Amino acid sequence: MMRKQLILLLLCLFHFLVQIPAAPAEAASGGTRLTYETNFTGSETALTGTASQQQYFAVMDYWNVDQVIINLHFQITQINADQLSSVTLSLNGIPFYSFRPSSDNNGEQSLRIPAPRGFLKAGSNNLSIQGNLKTSVGGDELCSMDDAQDSWLHLFNTSNIAVVYSLKEITGGIADFSARFSGPDTLSGGHSLLAVPEKASGAELESAAYALAGLAKANTLAGKTIPLLPYREDTAADKRAVVLVAMYDRLPEPLKSLITKTDDLGTHAVIQLVNKDASPVLVVTSSDESLLIKAGRLLASRELLSQLSGDLKVVDDTTDVADPAPPINSNITFTETGDKLNGPNHREQTYFVSLPANRSIADNGKISIDFRYAGNLDFDRSLVTVSINNTPIGSKKLTKELANGDVLNLSVPQSLGISGNFSVTVAFDLEMANAVCTPNKEQMPWAYISKESLMQLNTKDRTDLLLSNYPYPFLRDEIFNHVAVVLPQEMDDYSYQSLGHIFNLLGQYAGGNTGDIHFYTDEVNSDNLTNNNIIAIGTYKNNRIIRDNNDKLFFRYNKDGSTLVSNEKIAIEEQYGAGIGTLQLLDSPYAGGRALLAVTAVRPESYYLASRLIASEQDRWKVYGDGVMTDTDGTVNAYRFKTVSGALPDSVVSQVLERTDVLGFVAAAVLTVTLVLLSLLLLLRKHKKKRGDKRET
Repeated sequence: MMRKQLILLLLCLFHFLVQIPAAPAEAASGGTRLTYETNFTGSETALTGTASQQQYFAVMDYWNVDQVIINLHFQITQINADQLSSVTLSLNGIPFYSFRPSSDNNGEQSLRIPAPRGFLKAGSNNLSIQGNLKTSVGGDELCSMDDAQDSWLHLFNTSNIAVVYSLKEITGGIADFSARFSGPDTLSGGHSLLAVPEKASGAELESAAYALAGLAKANTLAGKTIPLLPYREDTAADKRAVVLVAMYDRLPEPLKSLITKTDDLGTHAVIQLVNKDASPVLVVTSSDESLLIKAGRLLASRELLSQLSGDLKVVDDTTDVADPAPPINSNITFTETGDKLNGPNHREQTYFVSLPANRSIADNGKISIDFRYAGNLDFDRSLVTVSINNTPIGSKKLTKELANGDVLNLSVPQSLGISGNFSVTVAFDLEMANAVCTPNKEQMPWAYISKESLMQLNTKDRTDLLLSNYPYPFLRDEIFNHVAVVLPQEMDDYSYQSLGHIFNLLGQYAGGNTGDIHFYTDEVNSDNLTNNNIIAIGTYKNNRIIRDNNDKLFFRYNKDGSTLVSNEKIAIEEQYGAGIGTLQLLDSPYAGGRALLAVTAVRPESYYLASRLIASEQDRWKVYGDGVMTDTDGTVNAYRFKTVSGALPDSVVSQVLERTDVLGFVAAAVLTVTLVLLSLLLLLRKHKKKRGDKRET
């Protein structure tokens, strides 16, 4: 008997060992295990009836994935029919786990579910949570009509997707390094650094600003930024990826000795990856300032950077680093191959449209959705709805006659006030006749959005000097627009970080590496500022531009610059005024049609707090009007000081001139009318000539 039990125990142990997934070879050889968690996006959501929820997460090319864990925290309706309801998880469209949620513990549960690695793909992955929730009990439960309001499962935003991985070796050169530098795991852990020497020169800062803007463009995390700091032992410690921009004679000796192609750095710049097997550093250096700036522009080009598969790139006068001007499409295609939506009831497909932040949708925008759908729907209750930024703009009832080819044409209301990036959602309500007595099948019913669906987008500039239009005027049509940065006399870490914050967000909106940026100290001659949009960072005492224009600021300093004083919008106590930071966007005092953005406070740590408001999309919504103040408690107050001008609506002539399609039609119509009138004149002349000839005879 004991022998049989021992054999049974050994068989169970063998079966258990077989079920354990093998670790990747790199991990087995001693690679450090890391975990990256993607929290469920948006606010807490609920599944009702047979609805589904989509969550996206990234798997980077440079990861060796060991395992993927889905951590679900949810609560189901207290009247759930435990033996009838089910939830199914699918990874990239492939189901892999189903369970029946229990109504025990008031319906609240937490599950830790492993996902199969074989279903993963590099890049974006989709986790689908499909509910089939029932509340009915009794003998006729299959044909009972559940109320969707009662059949719910609430997903808490503490749910997440955890990817356990180790890092691959850097084998793809500079392109491989740059992907890691801006990767979500690197940025979320604070492991990236863009560095310059202490007391960096204008050329070093200009090159670094271009590089930072380009690298920030690849940042997909709304609340994380790439820090800009002087290169020191303490700032570079524990960093997995460092970019150092410096003139060659200012490089630290340990790094200088690793640079190749140093025979004539007066005629070329070097972008070189060093220490890649230990603490990788991408060094950008030259002995010529203009070439150092050119190398920085190259790093700002995402397309060029992705093509650098080697560890070394030499930049000289003949190297072409300019990106083409970013197009502002008038016709935007939603999908290149078409999108299929499966299953009954409410199904959505969302498309994201990129638009420069300083442009808004003008009149006469159009959306055309070409689609088809199943022919066995309950057409009395089925329809399609189009929404922009979750605001419905139109619907259409589905019909059996048009099931194989339907079109929905809608105008885009200008009253939506859309500017910058926005989303377009196409939602189908696919209702089936007698659905309560029909088993739920994933492929039934269906709808298909064809690749011919598009949006005709007419845009116009938003040129009011308001922080809600930021980053205008410093970017115009995604290009740096004559930017002059005036820095304090002495730069501390708060000043560098504030500068980094500003160019992180500008980089997110920039569409290329063209345009121009210049850096000055506060000793700059006013002639250098006349044709520029100015960003002035500092205090009353360490930045002359702020001090000289104190009378034009909305939040002004007292006579000795020791505090900010009360104004027409808010009373400011003396001690409180010494601790707040401000953002102030006003007309440039040096030239008409230009702007001055003052990032200023009594102390550097206070204007650092203000700069965080324009560092990423996470906090930008707090910034509007033309004057913003924030304190150490995180309280943000925004005001509008400039007079609200009653802007007249665009005239018919100006609207026609802005639209090339209408302008072409008008030109053709005018030409046609001209030809008709000319023909009539010729016929009339011919007729008069014949009558004259008859009289003579």
